[in-house]
Amino acid sequence: MSEFSFTDHSHRRFNPLTQSWVLCSPHRAKRPWLGQTEEQSTETRPSYDPKCYLCPGNTRATGTRNEQYTSTYVFTNDYAAVHENQPMCTNTDIEQVTRSSSNDLFRVKSVCGTCKVVCFSPRHDLTLPELSVEEIIKVVCAWQQVYADLSRNPEIKYVQLFENKGAVMGCSNPHPHGQAWALSHVPSEPAQEISSFRAYQKKHNACILCTYVEAELVNSKTESTNRIIVQNESFMVVVPFWATWPFETMIVAKSHVSSISEMSDAMTRDLASAIRELTIRYDNLFECSFPYSMGLHQAPTATHEDGVCCHLHLHFYPPLLRSKEV
Repeated sequence: MSEFSFTDHSHRRFNPLTQSWVLCSPHRAKRPWLGQTEEQSTETRPSYDPKCYLCPGNTRATGTRNEQYTSTYVFTNDYAAVHENQPMCTNTDIEQVTRSSSNDLFRVKSVCGTCKVVCFSPRHDLTLPELSVEEIIKVVCAWQQVYADLSRNPEIKYVQLFENKGAVMGCSNPHPHGQAWALSHVPSEPAQEISSFRAYQKKHNACILCTYVEAELVNSKTESTNRIIVQNESFMVVVPFWATWPFETMIVAKSHVSSISEMSDAMTRDLASAIRELTIRYDNLFECSFPYSMGLHQAPTATHEDGVCCHLHLHFYPPLLRSKEV
């Protein structure tokens, strides 16, 4: 029997953050492709769109007028996924849609919170890779301020910062922007990550991602084991060993930083630079304004009891997108 090959033979890889296994079938990349391919985008957008609800000075759908902002702009989402004040869901409410009270099959919990929109720039036509490092620093600073402000509310248990870029990822407005959802609970994926951080810390007296960063720095010295795309003094952009999606990447702080509120000015600049360099590579590879979902994972809030074991990192999840060459 021939020797095992990571490029020819199926195998499972363990994700220590989610405590789950990922099936890898590398040989399937050789199969012929007759499915959908994506043509090079020829879309052009104006720097200002008078019909855009997010452009400076424009009136949003609710009648509220945006400020004539000249930099990053933050406001409360008019169509928030969660609201601060709403009634609790009772067993009587559940019975109306299940004909039974709450049990192991039909479980519902009310969720409260608030949502913010973060417009990256007044320019309607510039996405993150098209902004300068200085402009992206302003975005990162806006994230830091939003995270700190929302963390002060004792009812908030988690602040999720994210960007869904592109219509294929569900973005409802092409003006480059992200969101912040402040929730009364910790969502499932970050909750599992936090549990993994705690367990690894207890077993090894070390942080999962600190250890992983060290291992990938060693791996990067050999071309066949290198997964680092780009790095700077503070951050590493890497294809995770346990990646689930094609072109999935992760930006990881090289030092143990629990949240963006703990970053120095130098780290803030380095994070902005890493985001820009990664997203430029996405755009150049696919010759389009590349869509993705980005989620920033960190301590649930600035004062959360589990914050000390968390390690700042950003997940980038692309769609299943193919160009003529890929």
